[in-house]
Amino acid sequence: MNKIWGWMLVIGIGVGLFTGKSAEVSTALVDSAKNGVNYAIGMAGVVAMWSGIMRLAEAEGLLDGLTNKMKGLIRFLFPHIPAGHPAEKYIALNFAANILGLGWASTPAGLSAMETLEALEDDRRAKRHPLALPKGMASREMCAFLVINVSSLQLIPMTIIAYRSQFGVEVPTAIVFPAILATLVSTAVGIIFVKIMGRRP
Repeated sequence: MNKIWGWMLVIGIGVGLFTGKSAEVSTALVDSAKNGVNYAIGMAGVVAMWSGIMRLAEAEGLLDGLTNKMKGLIRFLFPHIPAGHPAEKYIALNFAANILGLGWASTPAGLSAMETLEALEDDRRAKRHPLALPKGMASREMCAFLVINVSSLQLIPMTIIAYRSQFGVEVPTAIVFPAILATLVSTAVGIIFVKIMGRRP
């Protein structure tokens, strides 16, 4: 990814200089840097808030209740995760946040899920488990979680509605039905892909 973004930046600047639009390129670089800082600060605040909410929910036992309600789905999607493993809680919270369109809220849970799945893979390597993969290689569960997380079904795309409202769209909620339809298809395709690939050695 670093190489892709690096080359895109170099090519963009080169084309701007070659076509005599160096002033526009300079302005775009400064504006993009400023927007990037504002975006990062805003994201840090929201992620910190939702991380705190996630820890409170875990302490109050809400994550356990959510995990129990989604146990059948998690068992179907991740059959090799041991029952009661901490990863189940974070996967359940991530899925719930994505379904409600709370992309910011799903990020801390997603990162925690990946950390616990990585710890599970390290444990498999230590025990020479048949499913263990070489160090540095993502496990089946990590790949499956990433695919489903990216394709996530959204019933209420809150983030997009907020952006549409911010930019003055007359009916910000008009995106709801198309979003449900699009994410329903993407999630179904993602699950089918994960189940097919999960049968391969």
